[in-house]
Amino acid sequence: MLTYDKLFIGGAWVAPTSADLLDIVSPHDQSVIGRAAQALPADIDRAVAAARTAFDEGPWRRTTPAERIELIRRFDRLRLERAEEIAALVSAENGQAIWFARGGQQGMSRQVAAYLKAAEELDWEQALPTAEPIRSVVRREPIGVVAAIIPWNSPFSSALAKIVPALLAGNTVVLKVSPENSLSMNLFADMLREIGLPEGVISVLAADRETSEHLVKHPDVDKIAFTGSTRAGRRIASLAGEQLKRVSLELGGKSAAVILPDADIAKAVQGLKFASLLNNGEACIAQTRILAPRDRYEEVVAGLKDMMESLPVGDPAEDNTFIGPMVRPDQQQRVRDYIELGVEEGARLVTGGAEVPAGLEKGNYVTPTLFADVDNSMRIAQEEIFGPVLVVIAYEDEDDAVRIANDSEYGLSGGVWSADEAHALSVARRMRTGTVTVNGAPIGFDGPFGGFKASGIGREYGAVGLTQYVEYKTVTL
Repeated sequence: MLTYDKLFIGGAWVAPTSADLLDIVSPHDQSVIGRAAQALPADIDRAVAAARTAFDEGPWRRTTPAERIELIRRFDRLRLERAEEIAALVSAENGQAIWFARGGQQGMSRQVAAYLKAAEELDWEQALPTAEPIRSVVRREPIGVVAAIIPWNSPFSSALAKIVPALLAGNTVVLKVSPENSLSMNLFADMLREIGLPEGVISVLAADRETSEHLVKHPDVDKIAFTGSTRAGRRIASLAGEQLKRVSLELGGKSAAVILPDADIAKAVQGLKFASLLNNGEACIAQTRILAPRDRYEEVVAGLKDMMESLPVGDPAEDNTFIGPMVRPDQQQRVRDYIELGVEEGARLVTGGAEVPAGLEKGNYVTPTLFADVDNSMRIAQEEIFGPVLVVIAYEDEDDAVRIANDSEYGLSGGVWSADEAHALSVARRMRTGTVTVNGAPIGFDGPFGGFKASGIGREYGAVGLTQYVEYKTVTL
């Protein structure tokens, strides 16, 4: 059993304020798989103080971009060497199917590579063409102390999306992670220790929501980078606004997949297996509203039904498992409550239901569930469920499909399926959402990722994501 009785503060393992350890419980069978120390406000204060001193007085922000790039490249090589160990640990902690956990490790290399490319190409100091006699120089400088706060559903990817650009830009970072990920994130911290960052530059702390709020409100934090629920994002934005802190928020989604009349339904259904149900459906980018043309509606419903009923549900450590358990019992109950709500709202339950899959009663399991005859005004069509629950909504024509897709408080992701790629692109342009994939294309890491409307503020990935962690200084001569 893994035990971490210390906290990673300022690049070193130190004794926590409280000696109490949190049991890390398997979502598969409720067994205790490890124990770990949790940060309290006093530990946050120590981490922020270390980051503040390292930024104000240490060498880090005066290193060259090339030096910072080499350290991040070294970290990514180390992470890849331990990819199987990381995948197994994340899967055990949060129920992520092992196929998804392994695949994610490879995707993270592309994510990091895009940031490294952006850092290599960025004009960190740029002379502007101006009229004589004025000369102007624009400098891109680090913001300061960054509080990066990430959720439990995809911890390594979320952490890298924030600390890599923050460090490349020369900031110092306090990374606050979810208690559920205490084991894997302590492994993450130990790998950061190995690459030789200067003292104080990075801390990695697991903590509850109250302690997280203490970090957000801390006067020595200059920027908050958050991934999580829209409700929490609103709270963070209000707190940041009081202190005029820089803030970037990657929040919830209720993304639509628009199946156009000329689409190959079989291919669309196979693609939605991944686009809609990745990570057990516990993904903000999941395309959980399936928009189907009325004259092909039942064909789409039947295809989705067959696909969802074929998905192996069970132990996330097994290679053939596609859907694992929800992360916690309360999340399992939340998803089951939404399934019962869908029935109450009058949607047609095509497959699945609120009953736990037979033989899996010990774990936090949910039966993959499909609803048809759904009106977009229903709560199951408007609210983020965060589980393996899909709804199919009929549309009359293309304008109606776009209207329904945009009829949401969210705008994070989406998809279009069509035999005509140019036509699909024209529909994608009309969707008010941050990312749209055509015919199941993977999300790229060179382009910006983030949300419209209640899905967030700011962007991650690539050059745009890197510039979320710099301040612009203009010097005129």
